[in-house]
Amino acid sequence: MSERSQETDAFADVCNQLRNHAYKLTPQRQTILKIFLEQGSGHLSAEEIYQLVKPHYPDIGLATIYRTLDILADLGILQKNDFGDGRSRYEFSRRDEHHHHHLICLRCGSVSEFDDDLLESLETMIAKRNKFKVVDHVLKFYGYCSKCQEELKRDV
Repeated sequence: MSERSQETDAFADVCNQLRNHAYKLTPQRQTILKIFLEQGSGHLSAEEIYQLVKPHYPDIGLATIYRTLDILADLGILQKNDFGDGRSRYEFSRRDEHHHHHLICLRCGSVSEFDDDLLESLETMIAKRNKFKVVDHVLKFYGYCSKCQEELKRDV
């Protein structure tokens, strides 16, 4: 299946979820959803989304963005993340995919994702040893991206 048809399917699925929960599918909400689909694995703040939506809808307010993000997060369509920079960031939830984790640069604030199957075996071991059913986990590593490491070396 092509990437474009996957985006179209994902968009239609989210639209159906909104309708099934009696939410209106406003043009502004459609634009916000399309921005997330275009950004792929982007971790966008409400302010960043606002800047991307504003050219399409100059009269849109930041409160509308926040309300839409809250609705999409409550429905499990978006995942709300706190990376310690004072802003919530959002990404599409991936219920059917393997867990992914985040690397957060303390200097530039960039966020990248990584998958590591070792963490799944660790989760299984923790669950077994502690007789605890794990249903979710979040893992964030804070440090310096390669670009910032190079810049820090030059500054010394």
